[in-house]
Amino acid sequence: MKTRIGLAALIAVAFSAAGPALAQGPATPLVAQSCAGCHGQSGEGEGAIPAIAGYDREAFVEVWEAFRANERPATIMNRIARGFTDDEVAVLADYFSSLR
Repeated sequence: MKTRIGLAALIAVAFSAAGPALAQGPATPLVAQSCAGCHGQSGEGEGAIPAIAGYDREAFVEVWEAFRANERPATIMNRIARGFTDDEVAVLADYFSSLR
């Protein structure tokens, strides 16, 4: 019983601390954090790195598949793209397309 109460309290604290951040927009999926190193925390891009925030969902998936298949020129994305599952790509496409 103590474990359930302790876990519930921990979850309540985590959500109350995240409250303001969640109110500002969609919660960032953990898998999207891997994009932040190049594309920025919100997918805004900079310089030669393109913005992916607001990218059309279907186009995002198509471009990702082109990177995976080495059909789109890239310095590193063709290697990165092969490391993600289809489900992870769907999460990324949903998230970044929601940042319009």
